[in-house]
Amino acid sequence: METMQNGRLLMAFYGDDFTGSTDALEFLSRAGAKTVLFIEPPKPEQLARYEGLQALGVAGMSRTMTPAEMEKELRPAFEALARLNPAHVHYKVCSTFDSSAETGSIGKAIDIGAEVFKSSYVPLLVAVPIFGRYCLFGNLFARMGIGSEGVIHRLDRHPSMSKHPVTPADESDLRLHLAKQTDKRIGLFDILEVHKFQDQQQNAAENPKGVPSPRLSSLIKDGHKIILFDAVKEDDLGSIGSIIDANATTENIIFSAGSSAIEMALGVNWQEEGSIVAREEWAASEFEGPILIGSGSCSPVTSGQIKYALKNGFAEIAIETEILANLISSTEITEFSAVLEASVEQYAFKAAAFIAQGKNVLIHTSVGNDDVRVSRTDEILKQKGFGKSTTALMYGVLLGKVARTVAERTSLQRIIIAGGDTSSYAARAMGIEAVEMIAPLAPGAPLCRAYAPGSAIDQLQVAFKGGQVGKEDFFVTSTK
Repeated sequence: METMQNGRLLMAFYGDDFTGSTDALEFLSRAGAKTVLFIEPPKPEQLARYEGLQALGVAGMSRTMTPAEMEKELRPAFEALARLNPAHVHYKVCSTFDSSAETGSIGKAIDIGAEVFKSSYVPLLVAVPIFGRYCLFGNLFARMGIGSEGVIHRLDRHPSMSKHPVTPADESDLRLHLAKQTDKRIGLFDILEVHKFQDQQQNAAENPKGVPSPRLSSLIKDGHKIILFDAVKEDDLGSIGSIIDANATTENIIFSAGSSAIEMALGVNWQEEGSIVAREEWAASEFEGPILIGSGSCSPVTSGQIKYALKNGFAEIAIETEILANLISSTEITEFSAVLEASVEQYAFKAAAFIAQGKNVLIHTSVGNDDVRVSRTDEILKQKGFGKSTTALMYGVLLGKVARTVAERTSLQRIIIAGGDTSSYAARAMGIEAVEMIAPLAPGAPLCRAYAPGSAIDQLQVAFKGGQVGKEDFFVTSTK
């Protein structure tokens, strides 16, 4: 493939939530592609501010949307990305494939993307071995906790994902799961075929990158419009990247779906081609003073991190979520923001006082699913006719506005937000336009520089962490 011809972007991706988007940002940046993550599809004048840009992302919120909402959101977003004419466009989803036919339908996103980009087939790659995510004969397996040494479970038996509050995993075969969301035929490029392709590459006398895949051609010829790739080792990803990249030309855009494995796979392929050079060194990310952590996650992984941080001296602020639930009367961000001012002031005042004393602050909405606030808040929202996804709005807007207010009143330099769905709303409430990775922090949660014109958050160090990301000491090590 010809990359960066006439300044063409290597890739543009749309993430279905904020933390998943920073995950993709990290792997493109590590691969050596200068990448910036935007909150909305960027306009030309925005792009002009980022010299040497090779890839970009858009941090969306489609994971919590209905199919009708996704149609309204994704079609114009994909069309905007198509006008940028990148070599690849990727619909980025969580490596645990969080979705259902009613909420965050990956099938719906693929249907829209395939139509906009006129795809002959859509590559689907979900396994991220470095995260403990493995796909074998179409079935997804996940380690308990990203970046941890937790036990590996089949997805439908995973202690956390099988009990996800919005999209619980009840099927580990991704073909069967996805078939509930789209009418497109789904084929499998299984692990045996991946390894056979690797053997073909190694045995090719010349130009191994040009080795065709008969299996892929056969699947497409048989009418499969989505092709799922197995992967269990990091070495598998580079081979898959060469398969996906093979059909990219200056005349077309390859549309794919899946986790940040897409970025990893293509990144390895581009490195082997010499289009980019892996980045090993990062500038120092020093900062002064305590940090502010806002958690809207009820994941058991985040729960363990909260408890560990509190045992290690973090000042605690527990949000009275039932009061928030009683306030809410609309799921419109602007309307909900208006009724939050008293709560924002209450929590920002406490947090700023702790920061002034030199204490690291952890403000949270729960300490795991067994926290009584979870069930009580859910019941209030249910009585009002709101679903579980409404909590992401409540917690995200509150935490984002609190962080912004504290930044205005203190010399705060580093902020971390935990919770995938929460982070999407929090970033917007913080006034963030875009973020760029400045250093690794934990796999899937890079430390970034925030670009937030007109906000006290501008130029601060920020990280957005999904519920399953990080070891037990993640919050504590984030202070260093």
